[in-house]
Amino acid sequence: MLLAEQPGPLREVSTFRRHVAGAEANVAVGLCRLGLAAGFISRIGDDELGAAIRFRLRGEGVDTSQVIVDPEAPTGLVFRERREVGPVDVVYYRRGSAASRLTPDDLDEQYLRGAKFLVLSGITPALSESCKQAVFAAAEIARAAGVSVVVDPNIRLKLWSADEARSVIRDLITRADLVLAGKEEAELLTQECDPALAAAELARLGPRQVVIKLGARGALAHGASGTIEAATTPLVRVIDPVGAGDAFAAGFLAGQLRGMDTASSLALANRCGAYAMTLPADQECLPFWNDVADQPASSTDVRR
Repeated sequence: MLLAEQPGPLREVSTFRRHVAGAEANVAVGLCRLGLAAGFISRIGDDELGAAIRFRLRGEGVDTSQVIVDPEAPTGLVFRERREVGPVDVVYYRRGSAASRLTPDDLDEQYLRGAKFLVLSGITPALSESCKQAVFAAAEIARAAGVSVVVDPNIRLKLWSADEARSVIRDLITRADLVLAGKEEAELLTQECDPALAAAELARLGPRQVVIKLGARGALAHGASGTIEAATTPLVRVIDPVGAGDAFAAGFLAGQLRGMDTASSLALANRCGAYAMTLPADQECLPFWNDVADQPASSTDVRR
């Protein structure tokens, strides 16, 4: 990812800073920073940008043994503008990229069976038909092995139409155990503007639990025992909102893996999402466990 150094529209920006980004990779890094183990499945180009991704993820502790180096396609690229208020514009250069050439044949079934969660993003099936097939194949392998399938819709309408996104992601959700969706995503998928009703509608597709991110209102979770809400973590200032959803996902999964109940997992996820908005970029902003562990509040900082 090339992130603009000046705020405003990309056409006015002259300098950029290089980062590594991407929804699934962000969640993997987030989990590792929270003290857990995660691996990443994808393709990268046999180029310097691909090397940067591999080195970055390995340095964060992510298992990259399932990342295939493709000598025949380049590493995907994205330009992102910098804004503190309003929607952030993104320009993708992903068509024909190495990642878009992912296929079901690239999946190691034994590797997938060894996981506790398989995290799938709605971005990947938008990249190509072979990517879509790989995502659905991975979900079926995981389900057959008793691995919990997690779906984050991550709807990107620059990659496909709303109708196509709705159809494919709803189909993918029928194979999920857990859904982590934003409020607007849940509305697009269900045509229901009330988050609680949208969560219930998504749950009828099959997942045991549906979590809806509500922004400044926090989050809610809908499951067999009903619906619970968790308040947001207040922020004095938002530096960069992009990546907060991935931090939230990592936080919720970390809570579940650490044996927390749903309410505590939601609270941890909210803290992770809020922390991520206090720093720029996608991965550098992700918190470590000590940053978000539930510790008594103190009005003074005695660590200096």
